[in-house]
Amino acid sequence: MAKIQSVEPNVADLANGWMRSYKLDYKLEQESLNTEIDRALDEYFSKNGGVGGNRPDAKLLLRDKNMVNYPVLIEYKGYKDKLVALDSEGKVANKTAKNQPDFKHINSYAVNGAVHYANALLHYTSYTDIIAIGMTGYKTEAGKLEHEIGVYYVSKSNFGIGQKIDNYTDFSFLKKSNFDKFIEKVKRLKLTPDEIEKLKEQREREINASLVKLNNDIYQNEKGLSERDRVYLVAASIIATLGVPGRVAALEKSELKSSTEIGNRDGDIILRKIKAFLNEKNLPQEKRDMIVRTLQNTLTTDNINKVEDGESQLKRVFTKIVDDLGIYYKIGLTTDFTGKLFNEMYSWLGFSQDKLNDVVLTPAYVATLLARLARVNKDSYVWDFATGSAGLLVAAMNEMLNDAKNKIKSPDEFARKSAAIKANQLLGLEILSEVYMLAILNMILMGDGSSHILNKDSLKEYDGTYKIKGVDAEGHEVEKTIGFPADAFILNPPYSAPGNGMVFVEKALSMMRRGYAAIIIQNSAGSGKATEYNKRILKHSTLLASIKMPIDLFIGKSSVQTNIYVFRVGEAHQKDDTVKFIDFSVDGYTRTNRKKASCNLRDTDHARERYQELVDLVRFGKAKLNIFTEKEYYEGTIDPENGADWNQTAPIDTKPTLEDFKKTVSDYLAWEVSNLLKNQNLEDDRLGK
Repeated sequence: MAKIQSVEPNVADLANGWMRSYKLDYKLEQESLNTEIDRALDEYFSKNGGVGGNRPDAKLLLRDKNMVNYPVLIEYKGYKDKLVALDSEGKVANKTAKNQPDFKHINSYAVNGAVHYANALLHYTSYTDIIAIGMTGYKTEAGKLEHEIGVYYVSKSNFGIGQKIDNYTDFSFLKKSNFDKFIEKVKRLKLTPDEIEKLKEQREREINASLVKLNNDIYQNEKGLSERDRVYLVAASIIATLGVPGRVAALEKSELKSSTEIGNRDGDIILRKIKAFLNEKNLPQEKRDMIVRTLQNTLTTDNINKVEDGESQLKRVFTKIVDDLGIYYKIGLTTDFTGKLFNEMYSWLGFSQDKLNDVVLTPAYVATLLARLARVNKDSYVWDFATGSAGLLVAAMNEMLNDAKNKIKSPDEFARKSAAIKANQLLGLEILSEVYMLAILNMILMGDGSSHILNKDSLKEYDGTYKIKGVDAEGHEVEKTIGFPADAFILNPPYSAPGNGMVFVEKALSMMRRGYAAIIIQNSAGSGKATEYNKRILKHSTLLASIKMPIDLFIGKSSVQTNIYVFRVGEAHQKDDTVKFIDFSVDGYTRTNRKKASCNLRDTDHARERYQELVDLVRFGKAKLNIFTEKEYYEGTIDPENGADWNQTAPIDTKPTLEDFKKTVSDYLAWEVSNLLKNQNLEDDRLGK
């Protein structure tokens, strides 16, 4: 049988003819659209897995009525059934089962190729929303050209997967007169919670693989770099490539020339970009200086800037970081990425075992739980006295921003409130300088609430104040020092600290006048290891709830039983105050620590619903019981003068019920009948029956 000839030239001629008739300024494969897009297509891995060479068959840049630019990338094919390859979930199948690029699909199918190009732009440009179009065709036996079109939306909001927009028979939706309505349809596209959850699981697998690859590459191939150097290089590379839209351009790999000229070495260039970035942030000058000083020690050393074979070690490492991680902090950035990134970097830091056990990241969903239990809202002032990489503050900030978004309907007012939340309503303290750097980076990545992350000993150096910017009577900007008006406290303390870490709780709550606190801590703190601290805390704060958490909560760490304690601050605990004791050891998640597991955390039993019910139970009481029963939920009291009775469980009722009696009688009768039958059989056997 003769091989079927591709009709791709005919398909391209048809589609390009439409665009000419619409007077669209489109560019063909070898033509330039703009420098930024051209560079991104060259930088991204090709459809065959090599470097660069990405050439969409056609491309254009369209602007909507809001002056937002949308790149449109078009790929043509000339065979029947080559429009799009989808996976079992109905998503564009550009990944294999092993989570590697599926080059066969990317190469062979029009939509898959266009979505691949779109991800190049998400990775290496400032564009966040791209239209990917695939079109294929074939000729009927009568010689008539038939065609199919697939139009997909690829964005940061959908993690770059591509969402089908609608069915189309031509490109007239791109006409100037139709484009605004088309974009309105695009903006109405939503992902379901289940789709988001599955995408997060996929993204988690990708992040794990990328971080392992990066770590192995640097460790095995880049000699002379200390653990701190590696951490600081990751931080520096990410900051330098973030950019500030309209103010500071993101650093491109091509800008590093591996020059030996003092002032123009790769480290000098990265440092200048970091300074420009930090100057645009609402950070105190001393903090900016400290960050620059810390990173400068690594970036400007002679060895890392030494040029061999035309390239510095710094450029090689920078390139690895951007290539392996860039897609995750530029596309759909989430706490999943930052949590895994910081966990990985903690492992690089080489802490002693005791210290490493103290530096434990709180899972993102637990951090959110603590923020909700502390009743964080848009007007809260939240602090953390052992902030680590600031995961708890990030969770609190997200809760505050979500609350503001739900309650404030004026875009201008919401923008002002968001800025105030990030600049003034969050405060964290971290004593370890290398971990402090990670906290700064985390807050910058997740929303830039880094203004009041302090490199201080919260127990010895911190007096409860912070600096804010204001305006004097003459309209001049001034900085003034005031007491931080904290009304929400969240904490996962180092358990090696006095009282398993309750020393931090005592200090923080003693400095608050009102509000709520939620801490996660080894449960021995509530049963004898922190008795004196607990008694002093109860003199000014009320214990509202004691929650027993799953023993395998902290994946990768030795099993340790933790509890969450929730307080109302500013009221001494009375002996008759009701405490809600909740057994949350079954939270609906299944966890595994297997490195090759497809996902280490799965919702196998209504986890999201369980977490919501937990929050409701703590706030409103047993009327909210639904999934849980009174075996897991118990209301009791504690002795404020005891300090070691915080971990109670629901009492077991030993009084027999009528049902117990009936069952016992039934079991006994069944046993008697069984014995009678057994004896009858023996008698029959004896008599030879």
